[in-house]
Parts: sequence; C-alpha cells; structure tokens
Amino acid sequence: MNLVVQGAPLAHDTLSELAAMVEANHVVTLAPGAWRLTGVRETAAVEAWCAERALDCAWVPETRRLADLRLVALDMDSTLVTVESIDELAEFVGAREAVAALTERAMRGELAYGEALAQRLALLAGLEVAALERVCKERLHLSPGAERLVARCRSLRVHTLLVSGSFAFFTDWLRTRLGIDEALANLPEVRDGRLTGRLAAPLVDAAAKAAKLAEVMRREGLEAAQVLAVGDGANDLPMMALAGVSVAYRAKPVVRDRATHALDHAPLDGVLNLYL
Repeated sequence: MNLVVQGAPLAHDTLSELAAMVEANHVVTLAPGAWRLTGVRETAAVEAWCAERALDCAWVPETRRLADLRLVALDMDSTLVTVESIDELAEFVGAREAVAALTERAMRGELAYGEALAQRLALLAGLEVAALERVCKERLHLSPGAERLVARCRSLRVHTLLVSGSFAFFTDWLRTRLGIDEALANLPEVRDGRLTGRLAAPLVDAAAKAAKLAEVMRREGLEAAQVLAVGDGANDLPMMALAGVSVAYRAKPVVRDRATHALDHAPLDGVLNLYL
C-alpha cells in the first residue's frame, strides 16, 4: 500500500515524521507539495495529522497504474472551474442570491436537480444570450491544475469527458479552449437572442451524466478500473459510482462520504497522483 499526501508545503522534518508514523520504505516527491510514501502501514491517525497541516491524504493500492487509465470524466461547475456558472449568469438579471440558493440545495442533494434547474431557468427568462459569452470571458475561471490535468491526459492519450448540468454554451467554450474530447450539458431555449426560461432539449441531470459516461465506456470498450470520475455535488454521484476511482473535489459532504478519495487542498491535476 502507498500513501499519497498533497496540498501544503512540508518541511523535511515534518515529512520525516509522517514517514515514521506509517513506517514508509521510501518517500517520492511527485510535485511541489505532493509526495508518495511507499510500503506503508495504514493507520487512522494519518487523516487527522494531514488535516491539521492542510494536506489531502489517500491510501493508494500498488496495483493502480496510470498506464491503465483510459478515461477521465469531469464535472464542470466547482470542479473544472471555480464557479457555479448559472449563479454567475443570474447576476445579470439581479437574481444571483435566489439562484445560488437553489444551486446549493441541489448540490447538497436536498432538491431534485431537474426541479432546481427549472426554477433557475425561469429566473433567467429574458436574459440576452450575449451574457453567456461575458460569463465565459470574465468569470469562468479554471480551477488550479485544470489546464495541466487536461494537457496531461492528452499526452497520455486518456479520453476526456466533460459533463455538466449547466449550459452547453459553457462546456463547448471550455472544450475548445482546453482540447477536451467531448462534452454533455443542458441546452437552454433561445428566441430572438434571449433565454426563454425553458430547455430546448432533454434534461441533463444526474442520470443523464451517468448514462453518458456509461455510453462512452461501452463505445471505448472500457472497464470501471480504467475510468476516473471527478465531481463535487450530489448530481455527480451516479456518474462517480460507475468509475473505478472517484474523487470528490472541494466537494459537499454527501459526495466526500461516497467517493474513493477527496481533494480539498491539492490542485485538480492532483487526481493523477493517485495512480502509480
């Protein structure tokens, strides 16, 4: 078994303290602020030790190889990007607070995603489509490590899939910017250059996200062990359940509890450090 810790910088003496705690054979530096301790003894004390030092920790089996990874599925809002895109859009109609409250309830699993989206769309009715482009250019900030993650996947010939309950306008923009292989998101109805407050295509919710991932896995002939899924909200859970490895990134408690690993401090490309 290996232990991967990543996040804040560690002094040599502090890292040695951790190595002694888990009786590690070796310590390998993976990146600034990221290390793999090999041949370790698992102990429950590690989680609290790491939490005190703003570190993520993960017990990683030696059989999990990066060379076997063939597909990475990513949520968009609060995962690939730092914001909730529909919340940002709502600011243009003075409805940010109301929309953000609905988003938060849906992400915690307290409100069905379809219902939450319908209510948020209704609040956006009449908004000019030009506002979506402004959100892309001004507010759709990438999470730390997002660009490095996609670039590394491309270099390793790992297929990338972006799935979102937000709008296809945003996922298409990110797909072009980063070179993501394919994407799925909701398509809002537009008339005369303005949002109508309704969808123009079937709802992309938790089930649709999972169905898309399953479709890509079948098409590419992949097994669960070859798939990594990353998300933060309750509507990501069915998708994450299909993957051999799932990572809760800056996630809600309900997602952290059911994911293979959680990253609260490391950048997004830290997910690849969870492989040998």
